[in-house]
Amino acid sequence: MAISRIAMVSVHTSPLAPLGGKKTGGMNVYIRELAQELGRRGIGVDIYTRRTAPGQPDVDTSLGENVRVIHVFAGPAQPLDPNEVYPYLQQFAAGIIAFTTRHPARYDLVYSHYWLSGWVANKLKEVWNTPFIQMFHTLGHMKNRIDGSSKPSMRSMLPDTRITLENQIVAWADRIIAATPAEHAQLLWLYRADARKITIVPPGVDADRFRPIPREEAKARLNLSPEDQLLLFVGRIEPLKAVDTILEAINLIRQQQPEALEHTQVAIIGGDPDNPADKELSRLRALTEQLNLADLVDFLGAKDHQWLAYYYAAATTVIMPSDYESFGMVALEAMASGTPVIASGVGGLAFLVEDERTGFLVPVREPAALAERIIALLTHPQQREEMGQNAAELARTYAWSNIADRLLPIFEDVAARRSASNAFSHHRH
Repeated sequence: MAISRIAMVSVHTSPLAPLGGKKTGGMNVYIRELAQELGRRGIGVDIYTRRTAPGQPDVDTSLGENVRVIHVFAGPAQPLDPNEVYPYLQQFAAGIIAFTTRHPARYDLVYSHYWLSGWVANKLKEVWNTPFIQMFHTLGHMKNRIDGSSKPSMRSMLPDTRITLENQIVAWADRIIAATPAEHAQLLWLYRADARKITIVPPGVDADRFRPIPREEAKARLNLSPEDQLLLFVGRIEPLKAVDTILEAINLIRQQQPEALEHTQVAIIGGDPDNPADKELSRLRALTEQLNLADLVDFLGAKDHQWLAYYYAAATTVIMPSDYESFGMVALEAMASGTPVIASGVGGLAFLVEDERTGFLVPVREPAALAERIIALLTHPQQREEMGQNAAELARTYAWSNIADRLLPIFEDVAARRSASNAFSHHRH
């Protein structure tokens, strides 16, 4: 059956939030871009998210035709950590039901994002008899494996709540979208998911915004001179992103092959440099001073998407040394901009980056291996160009229109099964 209207649930993070903030990353981009792509095709999309400021309107239509962002009261109207949102899920679900009672809307299905939203989607399924499709974006089991703090004494009570709930959502959901083969395997292995329910569809990239801008032009826009080399990190500033590995690698290059760093700048985009409470950012700045790299490294804070496009295009390489990355949206944006990516061979990055073809994969937390790959791209412009072209070509297959083409048949199948089973049960009564 053709899809005419869907509800997307994203409890703890809004598609309107500026990027690079504390909890804003790939998931916000995913929800926003997919909603806009579906809206352009005439499908109504209502995105329900938690109200995080008193002045937010009930309904925001700034994302364009057929797309509404609906702010729901659940807990205090201020930013909260995902863990702090958990107690308000009941209130959030009630808020959605109240909104659709005041403004009647019928949805063909609910598409929920992250574990908090999966709980809400199941409540809506009970009340509306509407099927739901779940995308986790990150899995609690994987977070725990990667977090050094997963010694039981130090672990907060919540990861267990999260994993228990994720297991239930895996059972409740009508279909699960996994971003990568790795996530598909984790769902089967760690959550005993029913393989017939899972389909792998990766996130997409805005190929109009992130495209290969000529490097000289991009550099000029950023006030860099043509011979400048830019090494770039983009992302949330948190320990698991392993930004310190970049600093350690640069330190090694300076000791072993300092001439490779002539005319080279390292830009760290993300976080808020003016916020002294940001522990990880303060730690990274202290490490920069300690290693005497302050002349090479700039902490630029969060940047708007339109500026990001120039940074990506100007960069010699984008570096993603994360301990874990469920997908790695930044890697895809960089590749779409024609820039090779050096990434740790984990999770979604191992799936996205083709080693020695669109960039390099390196072991986690090994500054020497990272340094070697950085030197390769700084000193072999020809290799960088080739890899950049391969990267842009591969990234084009991830254009949102292609991703929507892959998702819509799944949506239609799930909606059709539900209406068939409804018809069957009415027939029997």
